[in-house]
Amino acid sequence: MNILSYLQRVGRALMVPVATLPAAAILMGIGYWIDPLGWGADNALAALLIKSGEAIIKNMPSLFAIGVAYGMSKDKDGAAALTGFVGFLVLTTLCSPAAVSMILGIPLDDVPKAFSKIDNQFVGILVGVISAELYNRFSSVELPKALSFFSGRRLVPILTSFLMILVAFILMYAWPVVYNVLVIFGENIKDLGATGAGIYASFNRLLIPVGLHHALNSVFWFDVAGINDIPNFLGGQKSIVDGTAIMGITGRYQAGFFPIMMFGLPGAALAMYRCARPENKAKIAGIMIAGSFAAFFTGITEPLEFAFMFVAPLLYVLHAILTGISVFIAATMQWIAGFGFSAGLVDMVLSSRNPLATHWYMLIPQGLVFFCLYYVVFSFTIKKFNLMTPGRELAAEGEIDGYDMNKNGKAAGDIHNEAHQYVAAIGGSDNLVGIDACITRLRLSVKNADQVNDSFVKHLGASGIIRLNKQSVQIIVGTRAELIASAMRDVLAKGPIAAVTENHQPEAILKKKKVENKGEVFLTLVAPVSGQLIDLKEVPDEAFSSKIVGDGIAIKPTSNIVLAPVSGTIVKIFDTNHAFCIETEEGVELIVHLGIDTISLNGKGFKRLVNEGAIVKVGEPVLSLDLDYLNANAKSMISPVIVSNIDDYIGVNILARGPVEAGQTKLFDILR
Repeated sequence: MNILSYLQRVGRALMVPVATLPAAAILMGIGYWIDPLGWGADNALAALLIKSGEAIIKNMPSLFAIGVAYGMSKDKDGAAALTGFVGFLVLTTLCSPAAVSMILGIPLDDVPKAFSKIDNQFVGILVGVISAELYNRFSSVELPKALSFFSGRRLVPILTSFLMILVAFILMYAWPVVYNVLVIFGENIKDLGATGAGIYASFNRLLIPVGLHHALNSVFWFDVAGINDIPNFLGGQKSIVDGTAIMGITGRYQAGFFPIMMFGLPGAALAMYRCARPENKAKIAGIMIAGSFAAFFTGITEPLEFAFMFVAPLLYVLHAILTGISVFIAATMQWIAGFGFSAGLVDMVLSSRNPLATHWYMLIPQGLVFFCLYYVVFSFTIKKFNLMTPGRELAAEGEIDGYDMNKNGKAAGDIHNEAHQYVAAIGGSDNLVGIDACITRLRLSVKNADQVNDSFVKHLGASGIIRLNKQSVQIIVGTRAELIASAMRDVLAKGPIAAVTENHQPEAILKKKKVENKGEVFLTLVAPVSGQLIDLKEVPDEAFSSKIVGDGIAIKPTSNIVLAPVSGTIVKIFDTNHAFCIETEEGVELIVHLGIDTISLNGKGFKRLVNEGAIVKVGEPVLSLDLDYLNANAKSMISPVIVSNIDDYIGVNILARGPVEAGQTKLFDILR
C-alpha cells in the first residue's frame, strides 16, 4: 500500500472522533444562549450543558486515539478502540513532564516544554494508528492452551502497553523536534495574521479531493501547535478568563468559511443551473437545490463541490482562492463566529451568543456579496471556457450523464438492496478489501480499482468517483454514506456477492456494449440529409467540436426530409423534435442533431414523421424540416451526426467529401 493510500485510511478514520464535535458544539452553544457571560455561573442548566460539551472538547486527544484505532481496525471491533485508549494512557503517562524528569534523570525545570503538550491530537492519532496496526496483526493470534485466556483480542492491549514503552522512549528524544517543527509551521502561518488564515483556508479546500484536509485542520483547529482554534472558541468566557482566547482573533480560522458554505456555494449552484442546457434544467434544479440546502443549513459542501470538482477543475481552483479571500476578509475585519461541525446556519446560530463571536452578523452581508461573486465568476468562467458543468452535457431529456435520474438505484428497494448493488458495482466481494465512510463518501479499499464499474455506480446515484490509486476508491454518495457503508457490511456478512455483469445491468447501461477492437469496418452510415459536409471541428458548439459528445461529422442541410442514417430503434426524439437518437441492433448509439441551439425554437420548423420507439430501416424518413424558417431563425443549421458511444470502438473513418445526398452518400465507417 502506498503512502497516499495509507494517509487516506488515516483520514477517513479521523472522521470517527471528529463526529463527536457536533455534540459538543450543540451542548455548549445552547448553554451560551442561556448564560453567555456567566459560563454557567448564573444558571444551573447552562452549567450542565456547557460542562457536558467541555467533557468532549477537553478529551479530544484520547478520543482521537480511540477513534483512529477503531476506524482503522479491520473489523471495527470495540477491542480496537480499547487498545487505542490503553496505548494513549500509557504513552502520555510515560511522556508526562514528571515521568520524563525521573526516567531521564533531569530536573523538572529542564524538561522540554514539548512534554507539557504531549496530550494532544497529533499524539492521539499516532497512538491510534499504532494500535490499529497491532490489532489488525495480532487480534487472531492463538496462544498456548495455558495462556489461551489472553489469546486473540485480549492479547492486543497487552502488546500495545509494552510497545508504548518503546514508543515513549523514542518520543523522549523525537517529540521535542517534531513539536518544534509543528509549532514553527503553525507560528509562521499565525504570524501572517489574516493572510495566514486565508492561505490555510485555500489549502483546506484544495486538499479535499484527496481527503487530506483533516490532517491540515488538526494543526489549526486543535492543540497540536498551540492554536487550538475550535476548543478555545467553544470555551467562550472561560477561555477568555484563562487567557487562551483573544477577542477578535480566536475563531479566525473558522469564521470566513460561513460566507462560503452558506452563500458562496449556493451562488455557484445557481450559476451552474442557469448555464445548464434547457432540456436538463429541471433535473439540475433538484440536484442544486438539495446541495444548496445542505451547504446553507449544515455546512456540508461536498455534494456541491463534487458537482464541479472534476468536470471543471478550473472552477474548483477559483473556489479555493475565493475561500481564502473570504477567510482573510473575516479575519481582517474581526468578524468572528465558530463551529463544532461545519460553517452552516445551525452552527452560526449556536455560536452567536458566545462572547468570542464578535460582529458575527457581518458574516451575513459578506455572504450575500460572495453569493453574487460566486454567481458572476462561475457564470462567466463556465460560458467563457464552455465548461461541462452538470447539465451542460448533451443528454436526453430527463437524463444526466446519459442515465435516467428517475431510475436511480435507490428506488429499486431498501438500503440493503442498494448496498448489494454497490458491492456488485465495485467488482463484487472478491474485489472488496475494506469499507469505510466519512460524511459524504464511501472510502473503499479494493484489489483492483479498474474493476469498478463507473457506469453502474453513477446509475445507483453516486455523484462522483475518485480513484486515488489501484487500491483506493472513493464514491461520493452524499450524507447517506455511513448508512450505505454499514449496509454493505451487512450484506457482505450474508455471503459472497458477484461483480455486476452485462446481463444484470440496467437497460440504460446495457446499451454500452463493448466490442473487440480489430480495426475492421463494423458499420457504415449514410447521409441523413442532403447538404454540404462540415468537419466536426468547425461546428460552432464546443460540446460537438471538441468531441465531448462523440465522434462523427456534420452537414449543413439543403433538403427538408431527415432520413435514418442506419437501421435501428428510435430510442429518443426530443420534445422539440430538433434531435433524435438511434440505437442499432449491434449496440451503436447515434445522435442526429439538427442545427445548433435549435432547442430554443421550441419545436418550430421541425415535425416528427415517426414516433419514439419505432424501428426504422436505413433511409426511412424520421423528421421533416422547414428550412426557410430554420435558416432565418436558428443560430446555425450545421447538423452533427455523432456516434455517442465511440469509446466502445476504435474510431470513425470519414468517407465523404463536399456535398452529400440523403440516403445515398456513405458518410463514414465505424471501426472496431
